[in-house]
Amino acid sequence: MKQVLTLVVKLQLRSEQQQLIAATATGFASACNSINRTVNPKLTNRNSIQAVCYHEIKKESGLTANHVVRACARVAANRLTAKQKGKEVKSFKPTSFDCDARTFQFFEEDWTISISTTGKRVRCPIRASNYHKGKLSGQTPTSAQICQHRDGEWYAHIQIKNHVPSPTKTKNVIGVDLGRREIAKTSTNKGWDGKAINQIRDKYSRARSSLQKKATQGTRTTRRRCRNILKRLSGRERRFQQWLNHNISKQIVAEAKATKSIIAIEDLTGIRDRSNSKQRSKTERRRSNSWAFYQLRTFLKYKGIKEGVEVVAIPPAYTSQTCHCCLHIGLRTNKQFKCINKSCGWLGDADFNGAKMIELWGCSVSQPRGSELLSCTIEPGLLKAPSVLASL
Repeated sequence: MKQVLTLVVKLQLRSEQQQLIAATATGFASACNSINRTVNPKLTNRNSIQAVCYHEIKKESGLTANHVVRACARVAANRLTAKQKGKEVKSFKPTSFDCDARTFQFFEEDWTISISTTGKRVRCPIRASNYHKGKLSGQTPTSAQICQHRDGEWYAHIQIKNHVPSPTKTKNVIGVDLGRREIAKTSTNKGWDGKAINQIRDKYSRARSSLQKKATQGTRTTRRRCRNILKRLSGRERRFQQWLNHNISKQIVAEAKATKSIIAIEDLTGIRDRSNSKQRSKTERRRSNSWAFYQLRTFLKYKGIKEGVEVVAIPPAYTSQTCHCCLHIGLRTNKQFKCINKSCGWLGDADFNGAKMIELWGCSVSQPRGSELLSCTIEPGLLKAPSVLASL
């Protein structure tokens, strides 16, 4: 089994090289737009698209043969993604182009890369950190994407293919309950408080609001300074959230690997649409919409693949309202959960209870012929979670 890792490195370009790469990106976007405009929109296979328009696009765009092939592949990939979402591909911007083994080459001896352009082949150094050097050492990447970021600089998204172990088959499960009060809570009673990230989000929100107001109503000097500060602060909150999710996912996957367990998480797809339909304050809406739960899920998945740990997503319905001991609906008040079943009466942390329920659901996935749900005692006549009963 192989896993593709993408490394983003900055290119150190001279003015001539920058012009050549920009011209190649413009030609690549023009070719993609021409393909998308002239070729039957129902075609989503790159070989079919290439067979129809290859010679015409190569003649009018001035791109190399391999760049034309990659342009056909990009149009096909974008069409396929748009078709799955029920949308149409509109246009392509001249901010990137794809490279394969013949148009891209990496040299480890001097940490440079060679890129084929519309004019000539350029060889430029990269700003490789210790992390990048550790990942690229001994590797021979055969594909990359040259992109222009928001800062106007050009970067290389180098793709590395690594062999990863097959997922371990096991009956052990670690349930992970995702939330805002606690970013993550595991069924092994490990949690990560969300108070710090909420405070940082509120701080940056207040700073942005104040600076944006001054940038429109202050003097000319004040407006210029506020715009510069806003530019400097841009992305800091996002990078902190990304760093935090990397640390959380790394620790969860490490624990799962050490205990030979699979990881079960909630499938929270569409939760923002459901929560935004309710009446809430502006602050509460902002906090909910800035919750990076999907990023944490993505990090858990790719780190799990790397370490041979399987990650499964289970339905979230009733997981936070059902007692993990007897499977009866209980009462949740903020951080406390109380089971109303008189024969059970479990009382404890609500997020921990949710994580244990997710663990039980994970057991039903890893052990389809006999899960932990069957070991729970269910008394007749009491209210039970419909999603849990469906599996019994």
